[in-house]
Amino acid sequence: MRDVSTAASASGRSFSTGIAVLAAGVIFSTQVCAAAPGTKDGEWHFLGGDSAHTRYSPVDQINADNFGDLEEAWVWDGASFNAASGRSTPSYIDGILYTVAGPRRHVVAIDPASGETIWSYREPNTLRWEYSMRQDYGKGVAYAEIDGRGVIYIISPAFFLTALDAKTGKPLEGFGKPVPVDGFPQTGVVDLLADLGHEYDPYDGLPLEKGYITSSSPPIVVNGVVVVGNSAEQGYNQSRVENIPGDILGYDAKTGEFLWKFNVLPGPGEFGHETWENDAWKWTGDISSWAPLSADQERGIVYVPTNGATMDFYGGFRPGDNLFSTSLIALDVKTGKRVWHFQMVHHDIWNYDTPTAPVLLDIVQDGETIPIVVQVTKQSFAYTFNRETGEPIWPIEERPVPVSRIPGEKLAKTQPFPTKPAPYDNQGLTEDALIDFTPELRSQMLEILEEYEIGPLFNPPLHRGNDLGKKAALWCPGDIGGVNIDGPAAADPTTGILYVTSRKHCSYRIPAPGAERDALIEAPTGSTIADYVVIPGYGSVQGPDGLNMFKPPYSRITAIDMNTGEHLWWIPVGETPDRVLNHPALKDMDIPNTGNGTRVAPMTVTSTLLIYTGHGSDNTPYIYAVDKASGEQLGKIEAPASSSYGMMTYVHEGKQYIMLLTGSKLTTMALAED
Repeated sequence: MRDVSTAASASGRSFSTGIAVLAAGVIFSTQVCAAAPGTKDGEWHFLGGDSAHTRYSPVDQINADNFGDLEEAWVWDGASFNAASGRSTPSYIDGILYTVAGPRRHVVAIDPASGETIWSYREPNTLRWEYSMRQDYGKGVAYAEIDGRGVIYIISPAFFLTALDAKTGKPLEGFGKPVPVDGFPQTGVVDLLADLGHEYDPYDGLPLEKGYITSSSPPIVVNGVVVVGNSAEQGYNQSRVENIPGDILGYDAKTGEFLWKFNVLPGPGEFGHETWENDAWKWTGDISSWAPLSADQERGIVYVPTNGATMDFYGGFRPGDNLFSTSLIALDVKTGKRVWHFQMVHHDIWNYDTPTAPVLLDIVQDGETIPIVVQVTKQSFAYTFNRETGEPIWPIEERPVPVSRIPGEKLAKTQPFPTKPAPYDNQGLTEDALIDFTPELRSQMLEILEEYEIGPLFNPPLHRGNDLGKKAALWCPGDIGGVNIDGPAAADPTTGILYVTSRKHCSYRIPAPGAERDALIEAPTGSTIADYVVIPGYGSVQGPDGLNMFKPPYSRITAIDMNTGEHLWWIPVGETPDRVLNHPALKDMDIPNTGNGTRVAPMTVTSTLLIYTGHGSDNTPYIYAVDKASGEQLGKIEAPASSSYGMMTYVHEGKQYIMLLTGSKLTTMALAED
C-alpha cells in the first residue's frame, strides 16, 4: 500500500497528481457496490448509522406520500440523569436502543417501541470526572458482538473505557483490569490513562500542570479492535502552553488488552517530528480527536479527524506546521501504524479543528469504482481522498495566505485549498458577500466593519493594541463553521451524493497578554503562561438594525455529487424569520427564503427521502422531507421540539421510527396508526 504522505515534505503538504485526471468523462452511477456503506435491515449500529458515518438507512416505509401522517410516538426524558445537551445519537441494535445521557454519561438501554428504560449503568465518581470539561458531551456508544454476545462500549469523561453486556448492562467479564478506586467493578473497565505513558493518580487523574485529557465521543470497534479517541480542554479556555498529546489507543475488544498507541505529536525519529520547532513537542499537546472516528471494516482502516495543538488563536510558542494537528489520519487498525494522512490546516490558530466524522463512500469515475473518504470542515471545504491510498481525488493546491501581525507568531506561508468540490459556503469576507436588501443597509454594514480587519480565508487574529488600530480581525468562516459538531454531513451510498449543512458566519477573538486571562482561570492546565491568550468572550458581528450581516441564505444544505465533485443543488435551512419579514427597513420588499439563521440541519437519508429539521418563520420547529435528487420540498410537519446534533431512523417490529435529539429528551416520530 503506497503511503502518499512520504512523497511530500515532512510538513505533510502533499499535492495530487494522476488521480485528478479521473474528473474528466465522469459517469454518474446509482450502482450499489457490494461493500458499499450504509445500514442494514433497519438497524443503526454506529453513531453515524454505519462505520462510514453516512447516516443512511435503506428503509422506505416513510415516504413522500405519507410523510404528513407522521406523529409523535414516544418521548424519553433524560432529566433523571441530568441530561441537557442532547448530543448523543442512539444506536438501534438487535431490538434495543442504546445511548448515553447526562454529565455522568450514564449508559442507557431503551425499549424502542415504548421509550421505557430497560437498564442503566453509571461509572463511580472520581475527581478526574469532577473536573472534566466535557461531561455532558457524550455522543453515543460503540458496539461489537463478542463470542455471540452483544457488547456496548463507552469512554467516560474521566477517561475510562467500559464494556457492558448489551442485554443486562453488567460489566463484561474478563475485560480489562481492576481499577484501584472504591466502587469500580472488578471487571469490564480499562483505565485509559495507564497506557498514555504519563504519571497519574487513578482517582485524581493527571496533574493539571502536566496536562488534561477526557472524551466527548464513543470509541469505534473495527475487526475486533476498540479504537479510542479523546478530547482536551477547549483551546479557547487555555492560557498555558503545556499539555499532553491526544494519542490514539487500540484495545482488544474481547479482553481489553492494550494493543497499540499512535503518537499524534511525533517524537524524535517519527514522521513529522521536524514540524515541531522550539522543542515544543516535549511539553505541548492537545491534537485530540474529539470528533467521532470512521472506519473501513473491509480494509481494516480507521480514520481519525484531529483538532489543533495547544491553545487556539496563538501558537508563537510552537512554531512549525505541527503535525498531526487539524489533520485526517488513516491508521491500520491491527497495528496502529499510519497508512496515510493529510493536514488540512498548517499551524492552526483559527480553532479550525476537524468537527465531524469523515464520510466514506464508493464513487464511480470512468467506469472504475473508487473508495473515497470525505472530510467536511469548518472552512467550508470537502477534502476528498482515495480512502485506501490517501491520494486526493481532485487536486489540492497550496496557496499563499496572510501573515500574522502578532509579535512572535509565525504562520505557515501557504494552506491547502481543494480545487473540487467547490466550497459549500462563504470563505473570507468581501463587500460582495454583505447584506444588500437596500443600498442603505449595505452602507451601514460597511460602517460597522470599519473597526475590523477583513480579508480572505485564513485571515489571522489581531491582538489588542495592534498597529492597524483595529478592534479585531474577522475570519470567515468563523470557528463555529461552516460545518460544526451540531450539523454532521449525511450521504446516500447508492448514488454517491453528499449532503452538507452549513452556516454563513465570521468570528473574532482578541489576543492580549497571557497573564491577564490566566488570572481569571481558577485551575489552569499547564505551568507556563503563554505570551498571548484571547480575552474572555466570543466575538461575532451583527448586521445593521438587528439583521444578518450577510446576503442570504444564512444557513443551507448543499447536495454534492461526489462522482463528479459538482454541486447539484442547495436549499436554505428552514424559513425566513419574522424579524426579517416584518423588518421596517424591508417593508413591501419581496424577500427570498433566507433560511432561519445560523442554525444548521440535523439530517438523515433513506431510500426515499432526505429528512432534516429546521424552523419556520415564527421559530416553530419543523421536520422537512426533501427530494434527494432535486432538493424539492416534499413534505413538512411540525416537530414536538427543536432538535440538533443528529437524527436517526430505525425499524422495530416492522415499524419505522425517526428519532430527534431534543435537548434532554429523545423524541420519536412514526406513522399514525390506522
